[in-house]
Amino acid sequence: MHAADIVASVLVSGIIVVSLLSNVVVLICFLYNPEIRKQVPGLFILNLTFCNLLLSVSNMPLTLVGLITTGHPGGSGICQIVGFLDTFLTTNSMLSMAALSIDRWVAVVFPLSYHSRIRHRDALIALGYTWIHSLCFSTVATCSSWVGYNHLYASCTLCNVRAKGSGTQFIIFSVALQSLTFLLTLIVMCVTYLKVLKVARFHCRRIDVITMQTLLLLVDIHPSVRQKCLDEQKRRRQRATKKISTFIGTFVVCFTPYVITRIVELFSPGPISPHWGVLSKCLAYSKAASDPFVYSLLRHQYRKTCSFLANKVLKRSPLNSSSLRMESIRRNNANSNTTNNIQPPSNVKEPLGQ
Repeated sequence: MHAADIVASVLVSGIIVVSLLSNVVVLICFLYNPEIRKQVPGLFILNLTFCNLLLSVSNMPLTLVGLITTGHPGGSGICQIVGFLDTFLTTNSMLSMAALSIDRWVAVVFPLSYHSRIRHRDALIALGYTWIHSLCFSTVATCSSWVGYNHLYASCTLCNVRAKGSGTQFIIFSVALQSLTFLLTLIVMCVTYLKVLKVARFHCRRIDVITMQTLLLLVDIHPSVRQKCLDEQKRRRQRATKKISTFIGTFVVCFTPYVITRIVELFSPGPISPHWGVLSKCLAYSKAASDPFVYSLLRHQYRKTCSFLANKVLKRSPLNSSSLRMESIRRNNANSNTTNNIQPPSNVKEPLGQ
């Protein structure tokens, strides 16, 4: 093995481990938190998690074997199945990201009518479209025998060598695949998230105006408090920009090199470096490892659920969704009681701990 193959093997191994662990944690949170299951975006995240997990246990290990053995991993039948899954899962995951961006756009731009515009039935229809869309492209590629082991990416995927007899048809298919998956998803994400950012900045400006008016009225306010309010304004403006940049940036960084390499491979007269091909494939795989953090695990509900489950494991208590539900209800009641608490008379002793 060359040094580059060793580095690529270590990189793929790390991606497999991180992707499996993070996506399994997201799946556990979904199963044990009823609040997450009730939310419409949870269905899109569940579908994305399913695609990432299946990609981590089917395609990534065969790519790792291909890098280690520098040859064809497994038989032709297994490679065709994995190649089918490669096209299906990649397309499905991209469209799921587009669906999530549309959901967030509706939630921010139309907050009062969100529940009437986006229902579970609508989410299931959207997921049905993503599956049909993905199945069509992957089925056409498999039935046309365009799927096999591609040495450029050291993985079972669409293969130019197997499509030499139908070059024009394969080019049209590949361009249509990348246009209706990667390009379509990128356009949808840019349009929706930029609209979300515009609305978020508008609300931030309104809050900033109210804050500044309040600070002007409070003439005797301490300078440190005033500065703290101004710093919070700056952080509030930057928070929305960072989130939007993360959503779009991870998608572009992970998928763009692979898609460009695919297009260049169709029209390039000379060979492409296999090291670059493997690197672009690893970047595409890394999206499966980053998605749980981008869309799920950094959110408050998932962090709260992970903390709750970790505490239950450390205390060796049984894990069940009913206990999580009771814990959530107990905290909500406690917050409600604190908000509506009435100061007792001075001659009445308060209970211990309040």
